[in-house]
Amino acid sequence: MLKIGNVSKRFGGLHAIRGVSAHLSEGEAVGLIGPNGAGKTTLFNLISGFIKPDQGTIVFGNRDITGLKPYEICRLGMTRTFQIVEPFKHLTVFENILIGALNKFRRYDRAVETVKEVVDLVGLARVHNRYGMDLNIVESKKLEIAKALSVQPRLLLLDEIMAGLNLTEVKQVTDLIMKLNKGNISFLVIEHNMRAIMEVSVRIIVLNYGEKIFEGFPSDIMQDKAVVDAYLGDETDA
Repeated sequence: MLKIGNVSKRFGGLHAIRGVSAHLSEGEAVGLIGPNGAGKTTLFNLISGFIKPDQGTIVFGNRDITGLKPYEICRLGMTRTFQIVEPFKHLTVFENILIGALNKFRRYDRAVETVKEVVDLVGLARVHNRYGMDLNIVESKKLEIAKALSVQPRLLLLDEIMAGLNLTEVKQVTDLIMKLNKGNISFLVIEHNMRAIMEVSVRIIVLNYGEKIFEGFPSDIMQDKAVVDAYLGDETDA
């Protein structure tokens, strides 16, 4: 479904991503972890079209999407969330999600029907008429996922969607991810909560200083010295 081939990106003298190659197959949920500044969000920005790579290619399905704009990539079936959730504060939950649905469907009634389905799916039916500025943290996080789901993606990139949540709320989100994954949505997930990322991922990719230092099964990650030294040795969420 997704092929990242030898992708690199510099910002002035900073080499944010160095020759990263990776893949994601249809139906997979893959974790992307690493210390702060490792290049995780930069890689997301490259994949989703917010910035262009200096070298390398990104292929989604059978199409080279390198250099395409975010809305073009979205229409192909890939979308993402952001670390800092920013709903439209003066629109309702329903209206927030509807904006995304109208990017997918030309018929208003079809878009509205999709919003109703998404609201129920993510557990926001009770607050669907509440304004974006009145949501608590877990409701805002669910709305971020709902907005991404409104375009019916085949691949969803989640950027630290569980940050700031308590254990009960993290469980709600991990359950939702696994439910959606069983419904044939593939995932690439950035997350610092190791317990959560181990639960939702079939494979994990580790970045450090912009380079891929590990790719493999969750059960193998604790045995990799490079990963332990770079990240897990200081991990407090494990």
